[in-house]
Amino acid sequence: MKSLHFPALSSSEIAETKNALHAYCAVMGAWLKTSRPKRKHWWHASLRPTLAGLTSGVIHGAVDFELELNLRESLLQARTSNGRFLAEKVLGQPAATLAQSIQNFLRESGVDSHCIPQGIDFGKEEHTAYSAEQADKMGRAIKAGSAAMSFLRAGIPEETSPIQFWPHHFDLSMLWLPGEKIAGQNPNDEEYSDKQMNLGFTFGDEGIREPYFYVTAYPLPDEFSKLSLPEGTRWLTDGFSGAVLLYRDLSKVTEPGAYLIKLWTELLSAGREHMLDQKS
Repeated sequence: MKSLHFPALSSSEIAETKNALHAYCAVMGAWLKTSRPKRKHWWHASLRPTLAGLTSGVIHGAVDFELELNLRESLLQARTSNGRFLAEKVLGQPAATLAQSIQNFLRESGVDSHCIPQGIDFGKEEHTAYSAEQADKMGRAIKAGSAAMSFLRAGIPEETSPIQFWPHHFDLSMLWLPGEKIAGQNPNDEEYSDKQMNLGFTFGDEGIREPYFYVTAYPLPDEFSKLSLPEGTRWLTDGFSGAVLLYRDLSKVTEPGAYLIKLWTELLSAGREHMLDQKS
């Protein structure tokens, strides 16, 4: 595995840029929800990391289209199968302004009218302290986290979700799905019936105000809180229960990618041991 570089991030310096990008991702997510058939665990409504930022992926219809938030160059880009292209400069403008630009472009390009999000207030707040430099750093952090997940995912024999970025929660994540159902839950409701572990990365939230990595399990085995975790990673029970590694602590590690993969591998092994029905 190649060495992965995680750029330095300051929670205070990325704060306004994070709020702006979160709002722009919500615009892209709205198109996904209206344009794609539903998939389990809401996989149809998530973005995917790219070399430059985040993409909707190709959305099929009368006219196929793709939306990309280019974090490297601070652009909101849209392209269609009939050769049209939009590149809107991201400057911290209200999300509603970008949403209108996308809608006008795709409507004029002949995209199915039923795909157009309706009745959504995307917000008129201006993000005057938006920083293209910080957006680029955030994009590189997403790319490094995605690469680590990709290396890990290649060695997992059980089902995993796509490596995805959630517009609503504004975090990168991957689910491990060993294939067992939880007794007593409706098997047709996969959100509550599928045994699963969630490996993720967020730029901070109300519980932890700075970027961090997390691992959660559902259902959570009692043994997890007793696991021996490597230096820098701790078990959290306030707000949610899971293993938490602050981004700034990961940046102190000589090989952060190797550290992450080792941490995730060990927790997945614990999941196989403590979450699954043991068959003789």
